[in-house]
Amino acid sequence: MLVTDSPDTPDAAATPPPQHWFADVLASDGGVVRLRPITPDDGDRLQEFHGALSDRTRYLRYFGPYPRISPKDLYRTTHVDYHDRVGLVLELGEAIVAVGRYELLDRRGPRAAEVAFVVADGHQGRGLGSILLEHLAGAAAENKIETFVAEVLAENTVMVMVFREAGYHVERSRDGSVLHLEFAIDPTEALLSVRDSRERASEARSVGNLLAPRSVAVIGATSAAGRVGGAVLANLLSGVFQGPVFPVNPHRKSVRGVRAYATVREIPDEVDLAVVAVPPTAIGSVLDDCMAKGVKGLVVLTAGFGETGQGGVTAEHELVVAARGHGMRVVGPSALGIANTDPAVAMNATLAPVLPAPGRIGFFCQSGPLGAAILGEAAARNLGLSTFVSAGNRADVSGNDMLQYWDSDPDTDVVLLYLESFGNPRKFSRIARRLARTKPIVAVSSGRLAARTQASGDMDRSIVRDLFAQAGIVQVDSISELFDCAALLGYQPLPRGSRLGVVGNSAALNWLAVDAAQGEGLEVGDPVNLGPQATPGAYLDAMVTALRSDEIDAVIVVFAPPVPLPIGEFADAIRAAAAAVPEAEKPLLTTFVAEQGIPNLLAVRGAGATAVRGSIPSYPDPERAARALARVRRYAEWRTRPISPVVRPQGIDTDRARKLVAGWMAGSGGRWLTDLEIVELLACYGISVVEFREVRNADEAVAAAEELGYPVAAKATGELWRRRPDLTGVRLDLWRPEAVRQGYADLAELCGDPMLHIQKMATKGVGCILRVQDDPSFGSVIEFGLSGLIIELLGDRAYRALPLTADEATALIDAPRAAPLLSGTPASPRVDKAALAALAQRISALFDDLPEMRELCFDPVLASPTSAEILYARGRIGPEPSRFDTGPRRLG
Repeated sequence: MLVTDSPDTPDAAATPPPQHWFADVLASDGGVVRLRPITPDDGDRLQEFHGALSDRTRYLRYFGPYPRISPKDLYRTTHVDYHDRVGLVLELGEAIVAVGRYELLDRRGPRAAEVAFVVADGHQGRGLGSILLEHLAGAAAENKIETFVAEVLAENTVMVMVFREAGYHVERSRDGSVLHLEFAIDPTEALLSVRDSRERASEARSVGNLLAPRSVAVIGATSAAGRVGGAVLANLLSGVFQGPVFPVNPHRKSVRGVRAYATVREIPDEVDLAVVAVPPTAIGSVLDDCMAKGVKGLVVLTAGFGETGQGGVTAEHELVVAARGHGMRVVGPSALGIANTDPAVAMNATLAPVLPAPGRIGFFCQSGPLGAAILGEAAARNLGLSTFVSAGNRADVSGNDMLQYWDSDPDTDVVLLYLESFGNPRKFSRIARRLARTKPIVAVSSGRLAARTQASGDMDRSIVRDLFAQAGIVQVDSISELFDCAALLGYQPLPRGSRLGVVGNSAALNWLAVDAAQGEGLEVGDPVNLGPQATPGAYLDAMVTALRSDEIDAVIVVFAPPVPLPIGEFADAIRAAAAAVPEAEKPLLTTFVAEQGIPNLLAVRGAGATAVRGSIPSYPDPERAARALARVRRYAEWRTRPISPVVRPQGIDTDRARKLVAGWMAGSGGRWLTDLEIVELLACYGISVVEFREVRNADEAVAAAEELGYPVAAKATGELWRRRPDLTGVRLDLWRPEAVRQGYADLAELCGDPMLHIQKMATKGVGCILRVQDDPSFGSVIEFGLSGLIIELLGDRAYRALPLTADEATALIDAPRAAPLLSGTPASPRVDKAALAALAQRISALFDDLPEMRELCFDPVLASPTSAEILYARGRIGPEPSRFDTGPRRLG
């Protein structure tokens, strides 16, 4: 335990608490708690918290009765310096529900602190101790504390398990009834794994609370079907929702025959979920009522918040802050609503008039109007959904939360996303990579997602394409393509290879399918043309042959009768062929070109049956079928790749790098580093720029050349001259002092600046570019490509999100269309691509360690058969972005 009768010490410095220590965090049951540093103003509330603890809890924490905190101990607990003494509290509403603290120990060796915490009896079992431990460890690491020590009663098994299950390697010793625990707080892989696992479980539980409420209140309920409150109430009542629905309307005694209440507070039963459909001006009082009632979640259908301007953004932020402060999650504002087709829930809390049948596809989108169209099209295509969330402005619940939920949801096999933005792009990438290993993710990237402030449209699409592919996400360009892929992924097996068989009765359409498939990278032999007079039996025989063939991994069937024909027998033949070769495990796709349409899914159990696994997707033309199959094939290939770890290169001095950056940031809001500063920083990561000297006259230039060794290059340093493709600001291969003097004189006169660089000549090679910059949608993105004006104009660049795994670094170097030049040509040898990949990994480690790094560019890097040498490096530092994915758990 922490010593409570320690001698008097000087008052803690009047230092404001670090702002980044404030956080909203999810407990293990999915409820929100607010974490913040303790302050001197917490004295009365802390005493109240302590007094409410049970005798047993106080005994386990303080090793004795300790009924009241003494004034001296209370003062010491609440007056901390946020460095050697740190205190954190967790609160719900106005009440403190848990307290944790650490205090530096006076002992030799690594800096160590004693840690302890206590949780209110009514909140024990919610994982609050683990949350406090994580955040205390994060604060301690910032303050260069390496080890935590704890004294725990041996009978306090719960507290012992908190330390042991946190992922730390705990050393323990016993002195009578007291256990002495000690552990290093460095973020090991085990610790990060535990953190991510707890985060996943709590976020999934949080969404689960929203999607499976036991009761729903509709605030703003009305009988008018044309109004928001009327539409959502009608949908809830017309379904078979398994819990009570409470209309809230201060002017009506009942709505649609159901008793109404003036406010949520007046509802006699518990309310899990409140659907809000009142004007923005009434949100404040509604929120107060929900907080007083103890509502667990809000779905805010009301518009007029962040989309209306800065005033709306402020109101939206205040709404979320207040809701989270009282333990609630928020979907919206401006949401279409949420739905859960599980028969045990059967909830349609949306404005959509049509809800698809139950199925195994989960859908998340932001746009409300688009969400209604999505639900309508899914129903028309006979695609069943498990759950649906339209988050509107995504002020709180986001796509990341939904991915965490679907990861553990046994009723969801495929995930569909319509994304306009990310709250935490790095976290999205981390979650998506894990989820896509077991469940396909198909995403439409909207124009807003691709929009960037400084890039062309082509580059925008390239970034989205590359980063989605890196995470294993199937990217599509439209809602139609989204459902094309969903129909295949949701009901057919993944293709084991890229070999496609085409069977059909139209030579023209057969070859259209072949051309489309080959254009998408699939391998296709000659199609099987059954002729316009083909019978259902001919289709059955040809399909069975194709499905049994070891040379075919997938089959597209085309049916285009020359005259209108009943198609039922042909559909039956296709189903019969699939059923006759169940061991094939090959995706089967169809295209019916006929006046009579058929369902988008041919159910194996017969026409009109509910779509189940094994149902056969049908597409309006063979090109769409081939395009969907190619996308799914690329996903299947990604899924079979072994998981590659993020490997930290050797020879990195992180502490020195952080000290350098901290010094440069002091008194500065951010700036470009000088040439010498960037060289010093890169050296901390084992990255070297080809050696150079700064010179200001001809004599210094010659001296630098003598020191570096001939031959050398003279270079102008102004930004106008550094990247000119005509090399006007450079003089290369200077072998003698006279040449150096002449080169210096020419460049100094040309650029009007006496400051030049004299640099050793690098090994001749292929010019490349490596750059990292902040992307508004994805966070830090690394870019690679070959240098050259034509390649730059063509936008031939490849992109990856950081951090990079070993395999991703290699794939990045091979990704540009011009990358085969690096593998050697008749006119040039193969370069050292491994050196380029290793350089990319070191850059990744640098950005992982230094959140203040905003931009870094190596242009050019000369790749030769034996090396990859950097001729010029430029870097910019700035404030750490608010969207991060490191450290203790927190809501974005």
